Amino acid sequence: MISLNNVKKSFQDLEVLKGISLSINDKEIYGIIGSSGAGKSTLLRCINGLEAYDSGEIVVDGVTVQTEDKQKLRNLQKRMGMIFQGFNLLERLDVYDNIALPMKFWGIKTGTPEADKKIKELISLVGLEDKLHAKPRELSGGQKQRVAIARALVLDPEFLLCDEATSALDPEITKGILRLLQDINHELGITIIVVTHQMEVVKQICEKVAFLSSGQVLEEGRPEELFVRPGKQEIRDFLRDRSEKLPADGINIQLFFNGANNYDPVVTQMARTLDTNFSICWAKLEDFRQSVYGSLVINTNETDKERILKFLDENNVAWEVID
Repeated sequence: MISLNNVKKSFQDLEVLKGISLSINDKEIYGIIGSSGAGKSTLLRCINGLEAYDSGEIVVDGVTVQTEDKQKLRNLQKRMGMIFQGFNLLERLDVYDNIALPMKFWGIKTGTPEADKKIKELISLVGLEDKLHAKPRELSGGQKQRVAIARALVLDPEFLLCDEATSALDPEITKGILRLLQDINHELGITIIVVTHQMEVVKQICEKVAFLSSGQVLEEGRPEELFVRPGKQEIRDFLRDRSEKLPADGINIQLFFNGANNYDPVVTQMARTLDTNFSICWAKLEDFRQSVYGSLVINTNETDKERILKFLDENNVAWEVID
């Protein structure tokens, strides 16, 4: 549905995107994650045509974004809803009129029964029926973001682009917004691209994720694979994926649980079967879209190393010896 091939973008002498290539499937929730300054928001603005890129190609549903046909680009942008971190609501307008605003921009009459029905259905979808005529100053941050989501949906987009849409919200409100985005994806079949620096966002809703750093894609894949056992040190540092205070004596082994064995009592079975002692030095278990994945680090005697590694292999547990 969305394809990026070797996309490059600079602001004067600053190279922001350094050959980005990605493929985003139809009706997928796709995450783009990384630290501030990684190029995430610039990439999103290139996808919807708000920002021109220097070279490469972005194709959305068969349409090249950087096209000389301005009407074709305009029609494509109409199919894309955009949600911003700062909500971007007009203070002088109430909830109803803020949601109706894109209709007015596109010359669609808002006083018709059809338009009124659509707006009120969207207000119901985002759970703000009792705030129909409230002004933005009367809303909480989460409610403002729900208005922004409804506004982004009013033109029946096929793509929803979210630029740090939850970073200004507290954790509980964030969970509610993410559940709403999941419902929109499932019920309306909309492809959603989420730009974020928050791990909680990609863990809860993203089916696939790309990790950006300094304008480059370091890794791409399912979040539970990418973040439970990251291959790049920079991603490990970003995730703080293990303690820096592991024992200096003996041997430290990290066990990874990211498959069918997640709920097997492997650790206790290993202690009984091998009749050996070890310490659990660090552990992290996390929810990824209703499944639990994670890892733990054990410390044991060097003499038990081969027996333990053999047991782990026989029980299909991924492991890594930490130097």
